[in-house]
Amino acid sequence: MSIDEIISQALAEDLGDGDHTSLSTIPVDATRKAKLLAKQQGVIAGIEVARMVFLKVDPNLSFMSFKKDGEQIQPGDIVFEVEGKAQSILSGERLALNFLQRMSGIATHTFNLTQLLAGLHTKLLDTRKTTPLLRELEKYAVRMGGGHNHRKGLYDMILIKDNHIDFAGGIREAINSCRNYLVRQNKSLEIEIEVRNFDELNEVLDTGGINRIMLDNFSPIDLAKAVKMINGRFETEASGGITEHSIRSYAETGVDFISVGALTHQIKSLDMSLLATS
Repeated sequence: MSIDEIISQALAEDLGDGDHTSLSTIPVDATRKAKLLAKQQGVIAGIEVARMVFLKVDPNLSFMSFKKDGEQIQPGDIVFEVEGKAQSILSGERLALNFLQRMSGIATHTFNLTQLLAGLHTKLLDTRKTTPLLRELEKYAVRMGGGHNHRKGLYDMILIKDNHIDFAGGIREAINSCRNYLVRQNKSLEIEIEVRNFDELNEVLDTGGINRIMLDNFSPIDLAKAVKMINGRFETEASGGITEHSIRSYAETGVDFISVGALTHQIKSLDMSLLATS
């Protein structure tokens, strides 16, 4: 779903047949200006989304931004100003804030984790653990925080996980089935496979035919051993409960990627307010 479609549906959900509070309390010809005030340090994301929200409510509103997505903000910073019909500003206020605060929370958490990888080649990845229908926004926020997107959905990469392996009858069967499927469908997709232990890793190494190995719930010690066994034959990815307290030790194993679902599904929104100005 495109960002424009997300905003249109979100506005329809929020406005219904009208913002009756604003319509009943604010004169129709009243004009005002409001500013977005940062109340917490972090990384801003979603300014363009906020602009789109306000202009979809009322194309005659004026929107001026003072920051760019991906920039650091401090308490007291003015991120943008919006000016025009007061009813329109109030009708778009909450939706714009909801997007901004959540996206900035994701960008901030992502940035904080990427700083813990400084000096190492390991890249931080998101996952498909996103809010349904908001994936485009949340993965954009990850990029604004310095992270990387793993895949957009089920359609742009093959990721063979434990249930696929179990249902297919084993690792070799799952890999061979994927390769045959891609030939039949005339598709060119990368293949990644998840392993849970060294027995599964050895079977993948014996079978080959993949691009990346996801090492799930390995300890840093075991991960270092696994990366050494793989020895550059395939890309490597670590996953499973990796937090800010452990991410550095995982990255120091030499793994290529670390995926963290909490980037998008365990987020505290960044605090900010839209305030009327004189």
